[in-house]
Amino acid sequence: MGATIDWLRTTTPGLLVLCGLAIAVLLIAIIKVKLEPFVALLLTGLLLALAAGLPIAQIVGTPLKAGESLLETGFGGILGHIAVIIGLGTVLGAILERSGGADVLTDKLLKMFGEKGAPVAMGLLGLIFGIPVFFDIGIFVLAPLVYVAAKRGGRSLVLYAMPMLAGLSMTHAFLPPHPGPVALGGLLGVSLGWLILMGFVCGIPGFIAAGIVWGTYIGKRVQVSVPEEFVPLEPEPEPSGGSGGTAVITKSPPPVALIGGIIAIPLVLILGATFGYQLLDKDSTLLQVLTFFGTPAVALLITVLVAFYLLGIRRGSTVQELSTITAESLKPVGMVLLVVGAGAFFGKVISATGIGTALADTMSAAGLPIIVLAYLISCGLRIAQGSATVAIVTTGGIVAPLVAEQGYSQMSIALIAMAIAAGSIILSHVNDGGFWIIAKYFNMTVKQTLQTWTVLETILSVVSFAVAALLFSIV
Repeated sequence: MGATIDWLRTTTPGLLVLCGLAIAVLLIAIIKVKLEPFVALLLTGLLLALAAGLPIAQIVGTPLKAGESLLETGFGGILGHIAVIIGLGTVLGAILERSGGADVLTDKLLKMFGEKGAPVAMGLLGLIFGIPVFFDIGIFVLAPLVYVAAKRGGRSLVLYAMPMLAGLSMTHAFLPPHPGPVALGGLLGVSLGWLILMGFVCGIPGFIAAGIVWGTYIGKRVQVSVPEEFVPLEPEPEPSGGSGGTAVITKSPPPVALIGGIIAIPLVLILGATFGYQLLDKDSTLLQVLTFFGTPAVALLITVLVAFYLLGIRRGSTVQELSTITAESLKPVGMVLLVVGAGAFFGKVISATGIGTALADTMSAAGLPIIVLAYLISCGLRIAQGSATVAIVTTGGIVAPLVAEQGYSQMSIALIAMAIAAGSIILSHVNDGGFWIIAKYFNMTVKQTLQTWTVLETILSVVSFAVAALLFSIV
C-alpha cells in the first residue's frame, strides 16, 4: 500500500493518474451526486491535496495564520482580480438593459439590413449587446425582439434566433468582462487587453461560421413557429423592463449612438493601456495615464458612472432607482464568483502537487502542443459536466503551470486562453442549463435543439479554436 501511495505522489505516471482520479471525482460529484460546482470543486481540491501528501499547513494554514495557504491564496488571488470586474460589468449590463438599449439597437439594425437581412441584424444585435450582458440575461432581454422579427418575416424562428445566440455565446465565451475570459486572465497571467483583441480575432470567424452561415442553412430546414402567447405582433411603443419584471429607467429609448458609445468606452480604455505599454516609453506620463484609466476595474467604473448619468439621471431617473437596479443585478454574481474561486483553488492544488510538471513532461514526450492540450481538456470537461465556467477554471488551473514554465508572450498566452474558451462551449447538450433555456425560449423540441443549438456551439468552438491554433503556430 505504501509503495502504491509513493508511486502516486512521486512519479510522473502516478501524478497523472492522481489528476485523472481527481477530475473523475469532480465529474461524479457534479453529474451524479448533483453537488453545486462550487462545493464539488472545493471538496475535490481538498481531497486531491490530502491524497498527494501536501502538508496540512500548506493546504489550509494554521489556527493562527492561514493567509498563505493554498485555500486562501487560491480563492483570494483570483477573486481579487475578477470580483470588481465582473460586478461592474454586471451593473453596466443591467443599466443598458433597463434603458431600452436593446430595442433601439434592434430597430436600427433592422432598418439597416431590411427584411432579408434580418437574421444578420439579429446576429449583430447579439454580438453588440452580448459584450456587457451575461448570456442568459441576453436571451431573456433579446428573445422578445427575435419573436417580433420572426413574426414580421413570416419565417422559422430558428432563422432569427441562431445568429443572435451565436453573438451572445461568442461574446460570453471570448470577451471580458464575462467571467470565463476574466478568470483566464487571472489564472494565466495575461492582460485583458490582449484577451479582448484575440477574443475578437478568434471569435468573429466562429460567429460568422456558426451564426450566419450555419444559422441561415439550418433556419431554412427546421421550421419553428412563434406561439401567439409569446409576443405581440408588433413591439410595445415603450421598451419593456427585460427579465425580472423591473421597470425601465427611462421614459423614452436612448439614441443608438449613445448605447454604442457607452459599450465602446471600456474596450477603448483597456486596449489603449495594452498598446500604450507596447509602444510608449515605460516612464512616460502618457503611459501612466493610459495605464490608470485602462485598468479594467477603473475603465468599467468610469463606464458605469457615465451610464448612470447619461442613461439614468439625465433622463429623469433617481439615484435610488439606479441603486435598486444595481442591487438586483448583483444577486446572481455570488455563485459565479464562488465557482471561479473554488476552481482557482483546485488549480493551485494541481500546481502544488507537481501534476502540472508531470503533464508538461508527458506532453513534450507526446509532441502535443500546449494549445491543443488546453483545448482538448476544456472540451472533455465541458462535454462531461455541462458548465462552461467549470471547464474554463479547471482547465486554466491545469495548464497555468505549463504556461508559466514556457515564457510565452502575452499574445501567445491570450491564444491559449482562447483555445480554453473555445473548448468550454463545444457540444452543448442536455447537461447544460443553457440548452434547456434555449429550448424553452425558442419553442424547440430536444431533437430540434440538438440539431440547431448544439451544432452551432460546436461550429463556433471548432472554428474559433482553429483560428487560435493557426495564429499560435505563427507567433
